Amino acid sequence: MQSLAMIENWPVPTAAAAVVRADGTVSGSHGPASHRFPLASVTKPLAAYAVLVAYEEGAVELDEPAGPEGSTVRHLLSHTSGLAYDEDRVTAPPGTRRLYSNAGFEVLGEHVAKVTDIPFGEYLRQAVLEPLGMVSTTLDGSPARDGVSTVDDLVRFAAELQAPRLLDPRTVLDAMTVDRPGLSGILPGYGHQKPNDWGLGFEIRDSKSPHWTGGSSSPRTFGHFGQSGTFLWVDPDAGAACVALTDRDFGPWAVEAWPPFTDAVLAELRS
Repeated sequence: MQSLAMIENWPVPTAAAAVVRADGTVSGSHGPASHRFPLASVTKPLAAYAVLVAYEEGAVELDEPAGPEGSTVRHLLSHTSGLAYDEDRVTAPPGTRRLYSNAGFEVLGEHVAKVTDIPFGEYLRQAVLEPLGMVSTTLDGSPARDGVSTVDDLVRFAAELQAPRLLDPRTVLDAMTVDRPGLSGILPGYGHQKPNDWGLGFEIRDSKSPHWTGGSSSPRTFGHFGQSGTFLWVDPDAGAACVALTDRDFGPWAVEAWPPFTDAVLAELRS
């Protein structure tokens, strides 16, 4: 895909990107696809998928207590537990505000580790990474931000999101459906969004503006971006997903470069 070559113009030392269709076909790849990049918050969708495996295995229930008083696994996954951004401090009653929280995902990892008696990074490996053949992906640290992976591996994950094999498609659909519609909140790097819609571990685009995806991205687009200059989106209407990884922290360069890149990818897919 010619559009993927746009990453060569990004002001970053190293970048790689790929597009995978809903049938698992890789439409194109550009850059060092086997290079390992820190994922930052793109770790969260991987962690969320492992939690959903734990749910289907019966180790956890989505509506069981976890985190602050009144909070559940579902609250933690959808950033509505009330926990602060980066500290174990309650700033709102559960279910009342969309407060993006790294601390919430760390509590979630601790909860799953406790009920399964398996360290969360190891549980992720057994439940998601190994079955999908993601041999270059590791999580040593926080399930909110400490994953390391490659474009090759995340293409496998993006294919799984579009045609689930590890989970019942109904569980995946639930994760990609807005949890507690209408809640407002701050989308890191893009300011206050009303509403600030999320599913279970995945941000949902809807009508957010400004946004890190493209102007032509469908409202059903879901995914995540990371402060290490990384993103993964799935656009069900386009029948495709895109992964882009870099080694430059997110900033104005990404705000400027990412949307036209996504629009070019979508235009090429349509043609």
